[in-house]
Amino acid sequence: MTDGLILGWEEWVALPALGLPALKAKVDTGARTSALHAFDIEPFGPVSRPKLRFAVHPVPGRTDLTIACSAPIRDRREVTSSNGESELRYVIETTLRMGDTEVPVEVTLTDRTNMAYRMLIGRQAIQPGWRISPADSFCQPRLGYDVYHTAEVKLAAPQRALRIAVLSREDNYSTRRLVTEGEERGHTVEVIDTTRCYMALNALAPEVHCDGQRLPRYDAVIPRIGASITAYGAAVLRQFETLGTHCVNGAAGITASRDKLHAHQMLAAARIGMPQTAFAASPKDTDNLIALVGEGPVVIKLLESTQGKGVVLAETRTAAQSVIDAFRGLRANFLVQSFVAEAAGEDIRCLVVDGRVVAAMKRTARGGEFRSNLHRGGRAQPVRITREERETAVRAARVFGLGFAGVDMLRGHDGPKVLEVNSSPGLEGIEQATGKNIPALLYEAIERRVRPAPVRKRRAAAA
Repeated sequence: MTDGLILGWEEWVALPALGLPALKAKVDTGARTSALHAFDIEPFGPVSRPKLRFAVHPVPGRTDLTIACSAPIRDRREVTSSNGESELRYVIETTLRMGDTEVPVEVTLTDRTNMAYRMLIGRQAIQPGWRISPADSFCQPRLGYDVYHTAEVKLAAPQRALRIAVLSREDNYSTRRLVTEGEERGHTVEVIDTTRCYMALNALAPEVHCDGQRLPRYDAVIPRIGASITAYGAAVLRQFETLGTHCVNGAAGITASRDKLHAHQMLAAARIGMPQTAFAASPKDTDNLIALVGEGPVVIKLLESTQGKGVVLAETRTAAQSVIDAFRGLRANFLVQSFVAEAAGEDIRCLVVDGRVVAAMKRTARGGEFRSNLHRGGRAQPVRITREERETAVRAARVFGLGFAGVDMLRGHDGPKVLEVNSSPGLEGIEQATGKNIPALLYEAIERRVRPAPVRKRRAAAA
């Protein structure tokens, strides 16, 4: 019920949908529409469902306390202030709370930095039956600015809409799922072709451009950079990192994980189990190279191999020498690894999101094949992993600083052995095998990370 509410010329109000639990507002029946202090106002999202994101300093004089907000755009209007100046303002609709009363209100956004009140309540917000007492102040329950420093308020803050970029050249299952799930959660997700990006390198104002336009400020970037463009994709990603954008996977981690030799060196340094591995450049070292990993069978991998391509199983020393000679004839770089026979053509893919294994599947090679990759015809099914396997997967992702990674490992007789850490794991196979909504788990991690910087713990005097 809103009948009988009495308002003074100034009141404490809350805008809970925007994460603003306490604002001191001036009641101004001379103004038609209510107004809220806002800065860094930026429209985003599709034309059919445009949104705004903006920031608010809720406490006058406290520029160190910033609340980030977002809301759908309702309108854009020409507003004339009391001093006769006209301004084109965005209009949003939100919920106004005073005491136990909540009503929907239209609010225009404008910079009120120099105003004593962060909000002005116009006559449109005044409901039938309400009465204005212009000689009184704070007829409704008083609030205080100290509320912005309580943990309860931070936990109850609404999840603001984010603007997220997916760096991808492909319209595949994984990219489509990332877009669909992000939009269902209220975010705006834009797919950007990595190779169409270019950069302005500037110490004061670095920028990323694409197709002739400067890209906007994104809250987060999800890189899906193909192996063939790793170097350039990493350069683009470093530019976003320079801008302070949260990148789910960093450029350094992607680059290191793609270089199989470097990756194995990093795993070895972290004392993470892996198949016995050897590398050499000189053809004179072939016999010694094979001897380091065992007489046979051995696995020979091109350093640039993906999806099981460029991976050969040599059953005997003679076969291994022939494959090595062939690869060297092509001037290809490769690794030689021991063959983990007890794995029996099976490996485990653990998907790690923000330091936690969220899904795991077992991949089984088809008959006559030792590679279990799904792209090679392997079959997938959910699997229950051991504590040691879980910890190994998390540690392996952490070695490369990856917030989203697929860790492939074999079950050896002496524990799990990591084969590869994939910085752009596919989603289709593991979602179908486990029934898990992987993009939702990824967005939950992004939402936890992409928050305004914590406010400084300083007690503000409530007036």
